[in-house]
Amino acid sequence: SRNKYITSQTNEYREGSHVLFHHEGGVDVGDVDTKAQRLLVGIDEKLTEDMVTQQLLVHVTDEKKEVLASFIVGLFNLYEDLYFTYLEINPLVVTKEGVYILDMAAKIDATADYICKPKWGDVVFPPPFGREAYPEEAYIADLDAKSGASLKLTLLNPRGRIWTMVAGGGASVVYSDTICDLGGVDELANYGEYSGAPSEQQTYDYAKTILSLMTNEKHPDGKVLIIGGSIANFTNVAATFKGIVRAIKDYQGPLKEHEVTIFVRRGGPNYQEGLRVMGEVGKTTGIPIHVFGTETHMTAIVGMALGHRPIPNQPPVAAHTANFLLNTSASAATPARTRNTSFCEHKLSTSVTDGMTPTAVEFKSNVCLSTPLAKATTLFSRQTKAIVWGMQTRAVQGMMDFDYVCSREEPSVVAMIYPFTGDHKQKFYWGHKEILLPVYKNMADAMKKHPDVDVLINFASLRSAFDSTMETMQYPQIHTIAIIAEGIPEALTRKLIKTSDEKGVTIIGPATVGGIKPGCFKIGNTGGMLDNILASKLYRPGSVAYVSRSGGMSNELNNIISHTTDGVFEGVAIGGDRFPGSTFMEHVLRYQDTPGVKMIVVLGEIGGTEEYNICQGIADGRITKPVVCWCIGTCATMFSSEVQFGHAGACANQASETAVAKNQALREAGAFVPNITEIRSILFKGRIIVPAQEVPPPTVPMDYSWARELGLIRKPASFMTSICDERGQELIYAGMPITEVFKEEMGLGGVLGLLWFQRRLPRYACHFIEMCLMVTADHGPAVSGAHNTIVCARAGKDLVSSLTSGLLTIGDRFGGALDAAAKQFSKAFDSGLLPMEFVNKMKKDGVLIMGIGHRVKSINNPDMRVQILKDFVKQHFPSTQLLDYALEVEKITTSKKPNLILNVDGFIGVAFVDLLRTCGGFTRDEADEFVEIGTLNGIFVLGRSIGFIGHYLDQKRLKQGLYRHPWDDISYVLPEHMSM
Repeated sequence: SRNKYITSQTNEYREGSHVLFHHEGGVDVGDVDTKAQRLLVGIDEKLTEDMVTQQLLVHVTDEKKEVLASFIVGLFNLYEDLYFTYLEINPLVVTKEGVYILDMAAKIDATADYICKPKWGDVVFPPPFGREAYPEEAYIADLDAKSGASLKLTLLNPRGRIWTMVAGGGASVVYSDTICDLGGVDELANYGEYSGAPSEQQTYDYAKTILSLMTNEKHPDGKVLIIGGSIANFTNVAATFKGIVRAIKDYQGPLKEHEVTIFVRRGGPNYQEGLRVMGEVGKTTGIPIHVFGTETHMTAIVGMALGHRPIPNQPPVAAHTANFLLNTSASAATPARTRNTSFCEHKLSTSVTDGMTPTAVEFKSNVCLSTPLAKATTLFSRQTKAIVWGMQTRAVQGMMDFDYVCSREEPSVVAMIYPFTGDHKQKFYWGHKEILLPVYKNMADAMKKHPDVDVLINFASLRSAFDSTMETMQYPQIHTIAIIAEGIPEALTRKLIKTSDEKGVTIIGPATVGGIKPGCFKIGNTGGMLDNILASKLYRPGSVAYVSRSGGMSNELNNIISHTTDGVFEGVAIGGDRFPGSTFMEHVLRYQDTPGVKMIVVLGEIGGTEEYNICQGIADGRITKPVVCWCIGTCATMFSSEVQFGHAGACANQASETAVAKNQALREAGAFVPNITEIRSILFKGRIIVPAQEVPPPTVPMDYSWARELGLIRKPASFMTSICDERGQELIYAGMPITEVFKEEMGLGGVLGLLWFQRRLPRYACHFIEMCLMVTADHGPAVSGAHNTIVCARAGKDLVSSLTSGLLTIGDRFGGALDAAAKQFSKAFDSGLLPMEFVNKMKKDGVLIMGIGHRVKSINNPDMRVQILKDFVKQHFPSTQLLDYALEVEKITTSKKPNLILNVDGFIGVAFVDLLRTCGGFTRDEADEFVEIGTLNGIFVLGRSIGFIGHYLDQKRLKQGLYRHPWDDISYVLPEHMSM
């Protein structure tokens, strides 16, 4: 047959790419996995024609081998160059003329867009087979692409009555699983998630999209909206809930019309305030909203929403965040020695601290020295020192607060690396004391000066995380690296894994919040803020170790384990990507070999086959400790089409990767799936876990900024402002959003009105302001301000210095007569002086009339700038009383001397007084105050800055040299002789 079959895939393989070839193709090719020739191309290995010929083309005739081998090598190079993850050609036809592709299916790694965009062009990703694309999905995908947060939406059944709005990639799958388990699969309308601390506006846009969809069509039984989530690590729950509350208020009419009931469950930073606000909006709008916090199990609201369990009338109220930060014990401080003994001293018993002994730490060092390719069993101890890559001050402070509450003697973070600034010091708190942490520009300096560091926490962006991690692995002192970034291309991640395996480095991540070892060390934002650290007793070790993919769900595990056992010994979130840097099995084996761990918990998920290794480990007797394991994503088998869940790796490519299949295999292997109550009974009654005596942790002061966020303190502001607010989602000028400014086409004059006068001025007033700026923009290079600017520019000074030099000349003698003219003419007019009386009085007092006189222009050679403004003012202003008065004064002064005209400064000054007094936007007192505080001179300063900048740029463009004033233009007047 001329038909051939070829495929290349990386979806399942950490070690490289598999190329499959079969000498027959077409629709009847059958089970290719068992029939085809297979060739593994390792990471960084080059595929050659000889390899293809010898291993793939064994059943191909000799005359076709050369052309096929060349084609396959070229195809594979293209496959790698364009970051494909799967490519299948069936059939492939080979003739004497060449190779022809008749049909092809392929997948590319969307995260490689920043690398391959020029080669890919504009790629449109189609929806999965069996499901149509919706414009709302495209809208959310666009929001997601423009945000550093994660926003996902998949419509399953737009007519369904059960809608979800869940925070967290892992939590969103758990909620979908629970809904399906309780029989709601046919009514489940959507899958989606928001995570990564989206802003209020992003949350609002996401929420209003869902509310709009669910109020399109009524359901006879009404509808329910489940706003759920696990315990957040770093997201300010109250801030994200503000966006949801805004959306609920906007849609309160349709929500009530469609009989929507809302169920809310959330935990994390400031969650109490978020829940309070959510409850309040229910009361004010009349929408039934039931609110629950960490006292309620995460998925309990699903049973309530679907009618499987009663809704509590008054759910238990969790303590305020601040209460957890205060040491409520009788003793203000626990003696340090007692705390250290409780947490880390070696005891010859089955104490939960066995895994934290000095022996374990030494074992780690010995392993690293003698067998450098072996990875350490103990990743973290109370002596662990780390470097943080990236200017993540909040995460570093959180780590130091954790260290302090764990009674560590020294902070775990010893330095930071940030390539975008020079070497400097950054201030942090160690308990009550302020300390300085060095920040290095390059990694080499940091490693050289801190040889005791063996952990690096990498907060680099997805674009630079690969390079910075590869650089880190050049230093043998580093044994553990946590990569926080999400969205690193799979091909690059596999290169990281290969290098880490060669160098004996454990990688946690990518796409992770990190991990935590209570009483010892935590990575970045893991475990959330101090209230959750203390509530989940993460300041001291327990006996249960867990490994999860999800960061949010790992925090939920902290909470569950602390309430059902003696607490967490260690927990790691390996990350949601298809190829995590370390696997479930690696960490499970570490826990198996750690004496202090009495039970192992694994939270797996749909996608991949790693959980089967745990099954094999149990079957082989390698894993003997109790293992509680559950794979989330069981709902996927109930959906009619493929759904990509929140984590990149949460997608089954074959039946064995489904959560249902893996849970069944784990159960058959002997793992507990997943009755935690039964496990707790076994562990405690069987004395496997002997709870240690609780010792209260030391008090850590609350940061001022967080205390203010919680509303616990108040402080007089150092500044007050009433013209602009940049804190929200949109810049606001004097109460007007910037989008409205452009929508109304207010122009520069309108903006000046908002920022200077806090008023929306009439259109003619805005136009007049713009005209004033235009006519005052420049008056040639000879005037003092322009002259100074030019001299500075030619002296090599920068723009700001040159501009400032020119502006400093503005005063009563040059350009600053607007305010003075307005004040003099207003005072004379308001006091009832006739123009002649005003002129005579000023002459008698020996005071110049500001705004009168010009060096060049005269009554016979009028200033056209004044004429242009006069024509406009006479045509558009409601009244020009003060201008008319000034023009009468001009008649008197020009009769004495023709150049004593009302100049442009004087005209603008008096005309502006008329504008303020007669436009209807100001009281008389307000108008006079604006004149008094120097507002009008601002018009000349702003306008003339345009010209000064022009002169600066002109001199630079003309490349004029240093200016030196000529001698013949200076009159030297010196004494003819000097006597002693």
